Amino acid sequence: MVKVRGEEIKRRTLEILKDHPEGLSIEDLARLIKAHRQTITKYVLELKGADVIFRRRIGAVTLHYLKERYGNSGD
Repeated sequence: MVKVRGEEIKRRTLEILKDHPEGLSIEDLARLIKAHRQTITKYVLELKGADVIFRRRIGAVTLHYLKERYGNSGD
């Protein structure tokens, strides 16, 4: 059952990042997905390891972005 929840969190993360090309923090993702930030961090790192998303540190905040090849090609 945990695996299904994890796959759902990853799917939602990708959907949300696709809608937010400006990037989102872990806290933003946690609020939008309605999950604990540590849970979101776990799956964001899995997606980063799979080379689907990338992170950029801007000041005190780390923003997460969907890699271009996984977003809308028409945008």
